[in-house]
Amino acid sequence: MSDSKLNRRDFVKTAVGASLAASALTHTRVQGRVIGANDRINVALIGAGGRGMGLLNWVMSEGQKPETPAQVVAVSDVYAKRKHLAEEKAKCQGWMDYRETLERKDIDAVIIATPDHWHARMAIEAMERGKDVYLEKPMTHTVEEAKRVYEVQQKTGRVLQVGSQTTSSDQWWKARKAIEDGMIGKLIMSQGSYHRNSREGEWNWKIDADAGPDGKGDNFIDWKMWLGDAPGRKYDADRFFRFRKYWDYSGGVATDLFYHVMAPLQLCWGESQFPFRVTGSGGIYMFKDGREVPDTFTLTADFARGHTVVLTSSMANDTHIPGLIRGSHGTILIVSHGRFEGRVDEITITPQRIYRKEFEEKYQSTEVVVKCEPRPSHMENFLQCVRTREKPVLDAMTAYKAQAVISMAVQSYREGRVLFFDERRQRVVRDAPRT
Repeated sequence: MSDSKLNRRDFVKTAVGASLAASALTHTRVQGRVIGANDRINVALIGAGGRGMGLLNWVMSEGQKPETPAQVVAVSDVYAKRKHLAEEKAKCQGWMDYRETLERKDIDAVIIATPDHWHARMAIEAMERGKDVYLEKPMTHTVEEAKRVYEVQQKTGRVLQVGSQTTSSDQWWKARKAIEDGMIGKLIMSQGSYHRNSREGEWNWKIDADAGPDGKGDNFIDWKMWLGDAPGRKYDADRFFRFRKYWDYSGGVATDLFYHVMAPLQLCWGESQFPFRVTGSGGIYMFKDGREVPDTFTLTADFARGHTVVLTSSMANDTHIPGLIRGSHGTILIVSHGRFEGRVDEITITPQRIYRKEFEEKYQSTEVVVKCEPRPSHMENFLQCVRTREKPVLDAMTAYKAQAVISMAVQSYREGRVLFFDERRQRVVRDAPRT
């Protein structure tokens, strides 16, 4: 535990390394603590950056409610300053080595809010130690890792909630009901967007100039631990503080933002689906600041059941396209401004012109407006499921299928080719699989 360096030998010993080496599932199932009706859920936070601190505040707030009693008992971060701030906020013990946190037997659940390249490894290690996991989006860095996280969740029986909080908003469930009721006919296409603009360029967050592996006291960063199994590099403050700009740790737009679109669409369709064919395109058109990921990106995915998803984004223009679902008989408008995040008050279903008469006769209106209702928040749902052992809103399989789409788009962009998913073998392939 005292040595934070993660060499190849250490990595292969872990579940992620074993998975990528194609080893079999042989892990022992560890039972978590039995939580009584009046017991507080003991939660640990791993990763106390901007998003991590937001989640810390959120779980502490939800934990004060009588229906979801919980307390944060441990925190971890490789940056001493962030660790200390989280310790002070939660009034608990903290470590710079996350493995110290996972060794505590009194911890029931772990919130993981680290850079993407750590998600799979930490989630798997936590589940294998009998802990439930709130895993910040994206689910993982790659499709293979998502598959492995799903497999370990199934093997261990732990609760795994992936943190795209918008999936707990009611609009997706109302849209799902409308599709199931046949209001728009056959599903044809879903579309959405996530657009932003700034003078600085997306993900160019503030750098603490005094921080680094040579920093003293709160300025110390355990760079080797932060890299994990990513390619070895000398400390680079831009990579640490602005990791979403680099392929080693992130998929850029797709994994940061498109997950908020792809995950709820998977819920809307009634049964989540793996893609059949995926393409990703775009480029660095505006922010030529050394970043590797595109600032403008489009994802197109075709599904074997006969429908397509089109997602667009630019970090240099913040005008969205409407977020909607198209069917042969009608259209569901979920959000007019296009940004698929947060709660909306209503969704609107309108008929196609050639089916307008039948629609009006059935619903006595030229359009149907469905009001959205309050639902438990994503964190509240997670804490409830930790107690009841029910499946959370964004479960491991649905999250895996969403991850497959966006990670394939990233791979397609980087390789400059169309990619296919062989569902039978659960593998990304370059040629269309035989049906």
